[in-house]
Amino acid sequence: MSDNAKKFTGETVKNESGLWETVKVILQALLIAVVVRTVLFQPFNIPSGSLIPTLLIGDYLFVSKYAYGYSRYSIPFGPPLFSGRIFGSQPKRGDIAVFKLPKDNSTDYIKRVVGLPGDRIQVIGGVLHINGKPVLRERVEDYKTTDPYGRTVAVPRYKETFPEGTSHYVIERDGDRGYWDNTDVYTVKPGHYFMMGDNRDNSTDSRDEANVGQVPAENLVGRAEIIFFSVDEDASLWRPWEWPSRIRWNRMFERIR
Repeated sequence: MSDNAKKFTGETVKNESGLWETVKVILQALLIAVVVRTVLFQPFNIPSGSLIPTLLIGDYLFVSKYAYGYSRYSIPFGPPLFSGRIFGSQPKRGDIAVFKLPKDNSTDYIKRVVGLPGDRIQVIGGVLHINGKPVLRERVEDYKTTDPYGRTVAVPRYKETFPEGTSHYVIERDGDRGYWDNTDVYTVKPGHYFMMGDNRDNSTDSRDEANVGQVPAENLVGRAEIIFFSVDEDASLWRPWEWPSRIRWNRMFERIR
């Protein structure tokens, strides 16, 4: 074999070896990403205002997958590999949880857990009642948001405290006369949870039995933990020069409560 042939063969082997190393690195990175997304944390963004004032449109957050254990919906695309939950633990009242919409078992929803299995949930005059007792609600300063016509308005804001002692803020865009401000009594079924948004008059949640209803434990994806990025909802991808002023720096790395 000529020296040129040997040189060509050696270079070919070297190039093929380098290509294989690159492929291996990519495959390893993908595997690590899938494991992290399935077992530890998954990023989500907030596309609607149902959890205002706690979460805003344009918030990006991490959800802990291990908080409630794992179900088929912990795995990308939700393959029916098993039923129920493994290493499961019950959500706490007040958690903000991501779940698969029971109606189609595929759409991601995020709401606050207000009702645990066996609880009786009702809203009377805008006040949440749990097991026949009103939840403590204290009026605080108004909150500026948009009305159904896109106008900026100041609406009532309340500090709501659950029987367990955890507190969060809710708003009543339509006062205490909204469509879901007076409901029947909902009894939470075994193995299910009752979810509500903090923007009480602008949230499709468990009060709406036709579209959401009670959430089976198997449909829970994880617990919202921290906001890692946030940008104004009207920021444009095509105007990068505006990005620095559109980022909500004060919300970066904020714990979700």
